[in-house]
Amino acid sequence: MDGDQSLGGFNTAGLAQIAPNLQGVVDAGDLSGFVTLLWRKGEVAQVNTIGLRDIASGKPMTRDTLFRIASMTKPITSVALLMLMEEGKVKLDDPITKWAPEFSNMKVLKDPTGPVDQVYDAPREITIDDLMTHRSGLAYGFTSVGPIAHAYEKALGSPIGNPHAPDIWMARLAELPLSYPPGDRFHYSHATDVLGFLVGRIAGMGFREFLMERIFQPLGMTDTDFWCPPEKRDRMAHLYRVNPETDKLQDVSFIHEDAPPAFCGGGGGLISTADDYLTFARLMLNKGELNGVRLISPATFDLMTTNQLTDAQREIPFMGIPFWMGQGFGLGVSVITDPEKQAWMGAGSKGAFGWPGAFGTWWQADPTEDMVMLYLIQNSMPLGPEAASQLATGQRMGGRVALPVFQKLVYGALGK
Repeated sequence: MDGDQSLGGFNTAGLAQIAPNLQGVVDAGDLSGFVTLLWRKGEVAQVNTIGLRDIASGKPMTRDTLFRIASMTKPITSVALLMLMEEGKVKLDDPITKWAPEFSNMKVLKDPTGPVDQVYDAPREITIDDLMTHRSGLAYGFTSVGPIAHAYEKALGSPIGNPHAPDIWMARLAELPLSYPPGDRFHYSHATDVLGFLVGRIAGMGFREFLMERIFQPLGMTDTDFWCPPEKRDRMAHLYRVNPETDKLQDVSFIHEDAPPAFCGGGGGLISTADDYLTFARLMLNKGELNGVRLISPATFDLMTTNQLTDAQREIPFMGIPFWMGQGFGLGVSVITDPEKQAWMGAGSKGAFGWPGAFGTWWQADPTEDMVMLYLIQNSMPLGPEAASQLATGQRMGGRVALPVFQKLVYGALGK
């Protein structure tokens, strides 16, 4: 390998290319800023804090900036359920009606894009495994097309936050027909939100309480929660999208809650920092244990990071693209199965795993390289009905390519 070796065995010259490339995206007005973190072989190799967390006040991105991590919440929720599985309280093939009778006698749309009143009886019940692999038949409004997309919006409100308490929300969701029969295909959905509330019901406590007591406090993840208390709000990164009329970034940040919300969505509700999520990612990289705290066994970790989708299911496009060409989906995380076929989307070794968030946050743990990559931005994508067909809306080209550029530069700095 050419060049000097830096922390973590990276090539110094290669790492030095990352910040200028990301700075160019900020300078072009495509994104407000970044926090990126690389951890490899026992040490933090690089942290980049680029641009602004608050454009109006000129506050810079910092290592402790708080981000809405959206669907990066899902792997944490999945681990919570697997912890209960190891305690013998739940099995993957259990029907969810054991704890959520609302989902008895579900109906399935005859046509997933057709009228919501043209349905048939679901051939079987939804299982825990169906929820963990997004094969439950449940949906999101933004991943659906046609009447069911708008029915989700009307019944549930925003997929990220809504005014309903968990039990009311679960009842409203269960009244909607499934888009596909359980087990049929991967269809990205509210499944992990349901999973989170099931964790609470199985454990006999609130879902947020479970995460706090069983995961965040033992691991020292002190900045991860479903809300941002007043004393931390100065650290929050504002959420932006490109205004199509002005072609400039517009602040579309959420209004802060006065207290932890009633709805703590396991599918996308968490706020966190680079270092807090690094802690979780390192625990995953270490097969379920970190600093003497074990959440899941190595065998459960292996199951979680093994592709569960069939070849036929992986041939079905996700968000309109051949997403599964080089990767599969385990229990709450995607996993690279063919690095060469994955290369058009980014970079990673066989067996590398992670899952992104709707506001542009992304992480990947790579066991082959003993490495964690974290990439945190706050860029709003459309989450209304039928939005999956307009994923690039609100993000200019520089913002879209910044993540794969980051990934390729990191692996390039390894000499690969």
